[in-house]
Amino acid sequence: MPASPLDNLLKQNRDWSEGKRGEDPQFFSRLVGQQAPEYLWIGCADSRVPANEIVNLEPGELFVHRNVANVVVHSDLNCLSVLQYAVDVLKVKHVIVVGHYGCGGVEAAMKNQKLGLINNWLRHVQDVAQKYDARLAQETMMSVRHDRLCELNVIEQVVHVAQTTIVEAAWDRMQQVTIHGWVYRLSNGLVRDLRMSVSSTEDITPIREAAVANLGNPSIVPASGSLPR
Repeated sequence: MPASPLDNLLKQNRDWSEGKRGEDPQFFSRLVGQQAPEYLWIGCADSRVPANEIVNLEPGELFVHRNVANVVVHSDLNCLSVLQYAVDVLKVKHVIVVGHYGCGGVEAAMKNQKLGLINNWLRHVQDVAQKYDARLAQETMMSVRHDRLCELNVIEQVVHVAQTTIVEAAWDRMQQVTIHGWVYRLSNGLVRDLRMSVSSTEDITPIREAAVANLGNPSIVPASGSLPR
């Protein structure tokens, strides 16, 4: 049979499997029964942002949903299904919305680039930009304005998660679920905690206002990938 263009990936898979078993003979047998994560990560689909690696967690410790520009839309059944399973079945304690500086989706939305079908999706990011037009206008450098929009987009998506019927119902039954907002920087591998963490409906407005006011005053989470408990 002719060689497949994916043969190298299959070989790398075999090498990885053998390496894992060499390091830990019980790795895969243990993994079969290990699906009890405390965290749901909602992040960007960008290939440079590997969720588990960034926070140094093993498979089974982090439930993950990713899409272009880490957007949470109340009509997106894909995202909502992941969120519902994570909250109602897996009983995660933390939902972390993670954007990243240098996000191509955010840049395309900010510059109104014509990329085809995806522009309909990025309209949600443009809505964020319009909402915070006055705040973004304070930044004269385009690179800084892009960073601010990445941060504001995360803040608004945290609000969207908190306003889903899934999270509202969890809070109504006194289930402990906190929604957090982070931004990852590609150039150094560090995460910034935007101090946008909400645990009840009453939290949303004051914490969002404080998080927006705090933009431009960096607070860096250690590179060890500390997670909320």
